[in-house]
Amino acid sequence: MIANSQPYMAREDYLEAEKNSLIKHEYIQGEIYAMVGASDAHVTIAGNLFALLRNYLRGKGCRVYMADMKADIEILDIYYYPDVIVTCDPRDREFQYFKRYPKLIVEVIFPETEGFDRGKKFEDYRHLDTLEEYVLIAQDRISVECFRKNSEGLWVLYPYSSGQEIYLESLDFRCSITDIYEEVEFQVTTESDRNWVSL
Repeated sequence: MIANSQPYMAREDYLEAEKNSLIKHEYIQGEIYAMVGASDAHVTIAGNLFALLRNYLRGKGCRVYMADMKADIEILDIYYYPDVIVTCDPRDREFQYFKRYPKLIVEVIFPETEGFDRGKKFEDYRHLDTLEEYVLIAQDRISVECFRKNSEGLWVLYPYSSGQEIYLESLDFRCSITDIYEEVEFQVTTESDRNWVSL
């Protein structure tokens, strides 16, 4: 994210301005932050998971959105743009530009944003009472980390790596980690050159 130098903006003004903006912005307590562009790997991973979830959830009363749907953390006065968000709550049908009651949120991470996604952003997302799972997918290596809220309200990490099947309990959804990384190319830097590894 890139900070915008303009003064405090009210939530209503932000939502209205965002409808016509050519650049997406996240909103944190009156301040807006421009979103940076995504890499090929980032978009491919998010698209793969979106397609898998869209097919799986068809007819089940849940909706899955990718990249352009905001998550509204109303209690904190924050709007984020998750890479993938799933809501099964009928209350969310009344909101056209954001969702307030998600079950699952997914962020595709890269080194420059990993600390924020793991730390402050996850802390903020945990204020969403309906959120059951928060998933971090690396775009520079095969790694999926699922943080799942248990019956005691504690968040437990379930890591997945190459060759494993991923399970999202909130949706009772399973898939191979290979399906998520289909057609993703990893850039491997050596001392002498750069090579591309494709799945």
